[in-house]
Amino acid sequence: MAAIIREHTVAIDLHTHSQASPDGALTAADYRRMLESGRLDYIAVTDHNTADFALALKRDLEELGERIIVGEEIRTTHGEIIGLYLTETVPKLMSPQATIDAIRAQGGLVCIPHPFENVRRGMQKQALEPISTQVDMMEVHNGRAVFQNKSKQAYAWAALHGCVGVASSDCHAPDGWGRTRTRIAQPPTRETLLGLLQDAEYDVRFPGVKAVLYPKLNKFRTRAARVRGKLGGRGRQGSGS
Repeated sequence: MAAIIREHTVAIDLHTHSQASPDGALTAADYRRMLESGRLDYIAVTDHNTADFALALKRDLEELGERIIVGEEIRTTHGEIIGLYLTETVPKLMSPQATIDAIRAQGGLVCIPHPFENVRRGMQKQALEPISTQVDMMEVHNGRAVFQNKSKQAYAWAALHGCVGVASSDCHAPDGWGRTRTRIAQPPTRETLLGLLQDAEYDVRFPGVKAVLYPKLNKFRTRAARVRGKLGGRGRQGSGS
């Protein structure tokens, strides 16, 4: 009996958030479990405006660390850009061009997350046009794009400007991870990823209500805890005076 050769067997997720993001909660143990599960083979950690957790995770997970891609979701003056294969944090609130220059200086790749959205900080067409030749990949499927799904526009823009598409979970918590992912034929590297994405396949499944709403809820809880802490501190100061 002839062997069955499975293509596109390497599952990757290029957009996730750890507890280092203000609205994220994934821990090192969560990432270990995700990689050991077999549902994902490579994961990019793309925290908001910091690569510190991703760099530490890649080091601390030992042999599994080779399957962590260090990234960052960077807030620019005109929306967010993801840098992949980074070696250090890229500063926030620079122009899109300056942000791309900082990513390139590290040998990184440029991805546009949740484009054309205004519910989140998606880059709009006017901001994308000046950098169109420098975009390596665009999220054509974002796992949390439920209330405002711009996949059609993303597909059209990527095709027009010759960049590859990706499907990512944008996972912030243990719920819903791996539901939206990209499948490629071989393990990726900085040098081979874009070529592999030319022939990628996508799995796009609803992650569940909790996964969609978690970032907003977690950010609210974090702010509430901060306010309670400040009020408690004032109360202790008052009682001690």
